[in-house]
Formats: sequence, structure tokens, C-alpha cells
Amino acid sequence: MQTRIVHAIAGTFIVVSLLLGIYVNQNWFWLTGFVGVNMWIHALTDWCLMYVVLNKLGVKKDGAKCSG
Repeated sequence: MQTRIVHAIAGTFIVVSLLLGIYVNQNWFWLTGFVGVNMWIHALTDWCLMYVVLNKLGVKKDGAKCSG
């Protein structure tokens, strides 16, 4: 469940910051870059602040899927 939430939050931030950057002010593109950098950090180190936050909020971790 955590993975889906993290992807949804990251995708939302990217789309919203792109729209704000196009229609409001170009400085909003920095938020898009920040999200991208955090995604790279997670890919390289397997650490993500959003997972820490979700753990503290009590969101269930992703479990093994039943294949049967």
C-alpha cells in the first residue's frame, strides 16, 4: 500500500508543479526537480522520507502478493 501512496503523491506533486510552472511562475519547476531528485535518492539508496512518514502514520507496508 505504501508504494502506491508514494507514487500517487510524487505524481501529483509533479503534475501540479508543472502546471503551476507553466501558468503561474517558472520557479515552481524547482519543486518538480526536488521530487525527481528524491526519486533518484530512493532508487540509489532505498531510503525515502515519505516511507518514514507513512510508517509513523501507521500505513501498512507492501506485503507479498498471493499468486494463487
